[in-house]
Amino acid sequence: MTEYPKEIKFKYSWRKYQQRVLDDLQEHLTNGHLHVIAPPGSGKTVLGLEVAIRLNKPTLILAPTIAIRNQWIQRFCELFLQTHLTPDWISRDIRNPKFMTVVTYQGLHAACNNLRIEEDDTDTEEETEENGSGRSTNPNLDNIISGLKSQNIKTIVVDEAHHLKNEWWQTLTKVKDKLEPIIVGLTATPPYDVTATEWQRYIDLNGPVDTEISVPELVIEGDLCPHQDYVYVTLPTEKEKQSIVDFRQNIEKLFHEIKSDETIIEAIEKHPIWQNPMEQLDWIYNNLSYYSACLIFLNANEKEIPEIHREVIGDIKFKIPRLDYEWMETLLDFYIYKDKVHFKAFEEHQKSLEHRLRRYGAIERRQINFSHNQRVTGFLTSSISKLNGIQEIVDFEYKKLGKNLRLVILSDFIRKEFFINSAENKLELNKIGIIPIFEKLRRENKENKKIAVLTGSMIIIPVSAYAAFEAKAAKYGITQINSNPVPFDNSYVLINQNERLKHEIVHIVTQIFQRGEIEILIGTKSLLGEGWDAPAINALILASFVGSFVLSNQMRGRAIRTQNGNGDKTGNIWHLVCIDPTSPKGGDDFELLKRRFRSFVGVSFKEEPGIENGIGRLNLPENIHHKEEAEKKNIEMFTRAGDRESLKQRWKEALATGVNLVEEIKIPFPEEREYKTVKSMYFNKTIRNLLATLGSGLLAFGLESLQGLSRAARNIKTAQDLYLFLAIIGTTGMLIFGRLTFKTLRLYFKYRDISKDIQQIGDALLNALIKAGVIRTDNSKLKVETSVDNWGAIYCHLEGGTTFDKSTFINALQEIIAPIGNPRYVIIRKNKFMLFIKQKDYHAVPEILGRNKLLAEYFQNQWVRLVGACDLIFTRTIGGRKLLLKSRVKSLTTQFDDKVEHVNKWR
Repeated sequence: MTEYPKEIKFKYSWRKYQQRVLDDLQEHLTNGHLHVIAPPGSGKTVLGLEVAIRLNKPTLILAPTIAIRNQWIQRFCELFLQTHLTPDWISRDIRNPKFMTVVTYQGLHAACNNLRIEEDDTDTEEETEENGSGRSTNPNLDNIISGLKSQNIKTIVVDEAHHLKNEWWQTLTKVKDKLEPIIVGLTATPPYDVTATEWQRYIDLNGPVDTEISVPELVIEGDLCPHQDYVYVTLPTEKEKQSIVDFRQNIEKLFHEIKSDETIIEAIEKHPIWQNPMEQLDWIYNNLSYYSACLIFLNANEKEIPEIHREVIGDIKFKIPRLDYEWMETLLDFYIYKDKVHFKAFEEHQKSLEHRLRRYGAIERRQINFSHNQRVTGFLTSSISKLNGIQEIVDFEYKKLGKNLRLVILSDFIRKEFFINSAENKLELNKIGIIPIFEKLRRENKENKKIAVLTGSMIIIPVSAYAAFEAKAAKYGITQINSNPVPFDNSYVLINQNERLKHEIVHIVTQIFQRGEIEILIGTKSLLGEGWDAPAINALILASFVGSFVLSNQMRGRAIRTQNGNGDKTGNIWHLVCIDPTSPKGGDDFELLKRRFRSFVGVSFKEEPGIENGIGRLNLPENIHHKEEAEKKNIEMFTRAGDRESLKQRWKEALATGVNLVEEIKIPFPEEREYKTVKSMYFNKTIRNLLATLGSGLLAFGLESLQGLSRAARNIKTAQDLYLFLAIIGTTGMLIFGRLTFKTLRLYFKYRDISKDIQQIGDALLNALIKAGVIRTDNSKLKVETSVDNWGAIYCHLEGGTTFDKSTFINALQEIIAPIGNPRYVIIRKNKFMLFIKQKDYHAVPEILGRNKLLAEYFQNQWVRLVGACDLIFTRTIGGRKLLLKSRVKSLTTQFDDKVEHVNKWR
């Protein structure tokens, strides 16, 4: 077989954006790549299949999980071949390829390395870079390539190719290089949150982004329904809270013990960086954080810091920061792990200290951490309080929608130990997972809600749905179904899987759920989280701990698709968060939730509805510590979630405020108080003080001076005495009020509209990126846009250009305004305030420009022309290192790092 059968045809009509991609297909493919970004529910799978058919060459499709691999085949058979049977020219085995071969990335990697491992159905994205840092030898690569070449594979479709394990990337790249195919890259969430190197790797595989479709566009086109995220807040149980408090108290005690540890003090005082810093400059400049931690630690122990160290820093007046948990972690990392040579005499002490840290839970995988601990995180993410939250949400949604409810609950673990073979199940539900959630809902199911469980190894359905299940299975040619009543509740049936049923089970259960034979479906995120499709879902509870940028967006995508014949559909997505009452920022579970929300775009709760990403749009307070606060927030969430009509209206109003989704950088106002208040306060004070200054100048000739004159008349003998008296009054007034004027004027300028500076820096950066050839879009179509909101936050983005252009610009701008890391070039910006005060700001030259001296110099020229006077310093010399150290030391106290963020706004 050398081409697709002629009669293959997609059975539905194409959506507008799909048709647009297909119309421009030849143009997109000129570089041998088609790269499409579109949210879950936008029909990427059928688009990918149609492109493969139009290319009409043998095809390899790579998917992230087994469930998605199977879905590609199901979609192809149902929507293109219009059959339930898989033809023999489609293969699921990379070792035995056919005309169309559909496999997982893990399957490809395993085959190329002779690994006979069972492909598990978990998402690949959670595997971290560290796990896959070793280079793969791919001993069986040639055999796999030879098999693919024998089929003449010339099209490779990569589905959700992003945060794959490092060695999987290497295998994938080698396969691409050997086959020289056309690559069709499809993703819902591009990995914008990765390093420049990882982004480049992603682009090298997929090619530059050809087209990006946003969530608001799809809501406008009617492909996604109006939807909203809601957060249900819980607090740990008393037992969980006590465990967290105990941990915190123990850590604080340990911190104070180590803080005054004489052995560590002695070890540092004997180290060359303390004794002879001038001879260790190169090491110090490359290991600033360790050097700083040593100074901070000794300073905390009231050791005199010799002036020579301040000279090394380059700032005699430098105020040494306070020793806190983070600096202690850095110090101990240095002492225990990083310097084996100079601390050799202290080996016994190091071992016993490491043992102590481990016992207290302050070390995990050689990572020292005083604030975050996996056990504490575990208490929060899997808090039993969330079971009550799930129960409340289910009851609330059922009360609102009744028999029309189609709710899915996604969790991480099955927890089969809670499914027992006895007439009663009264086990204490002390863990979160699929079966505990099922048990919680089953035990308190007063309204006879139809609840089911769907995982890779366990399927439970209501007895009332069994006939429909049998009928659907028969359509797939499955007549032998082995099932048993659930031992402790004969209202439910446990379906036992066989080999035939294994491939079709998700499909069958999904169809009876769509029909309403099941109203609440509890499943694993790995089986239903990515690629699964059930348009009837109108409520979703994410009882999962996944906080990753990509997978959480995939899971959420299950509930936001439109449903044929149900034009009124809206989707409620519920997130559970357990607040840590001992943490000022709400704790690890809240941090995880915030991270998730960076990749969710939706309507804000603000007075004037807008569309943006980030948790800020839900008006959640930074810290919720009390039960009353949590309950108040939950009541507000339920009130909003119950008004689905209002949700539709808010989407309508918000969509009218813009035309496209813009990726921006956001620099928040650096004050607790509101921006306009601060600015107007300083400005009003300035005006008042200026008037007072003027008044004090006139005072010498006014009423006050005359009264003073009459009192002092007896001491004034000559005209000269009179002038002197008047001069003293005037000068005193000028000094008193003039100093205030100067001070407040300086503060006013500090909080002036910084967007003008960002605008100019952005323009200089854009010119340099164009010069570097990184941004290739015609200059006339590009424009840097900046704005300031009512809270003083500055937004900046690139108007025009491709997705890649915009992302490159934003990432480079973030490098310039974030605290300095270890760049090759630094720009020192010189400001003069009213000719009196010199101010120096340090900015990194972005890595993309700093690689090349000529480009760095060009960026400097643009800076001088558009922003103002500056020096360009090469940091790879001793002088440059010293200056880099000084600039980084300054940023130690600013902690601006976390505050600069990427946001998406509908404009």
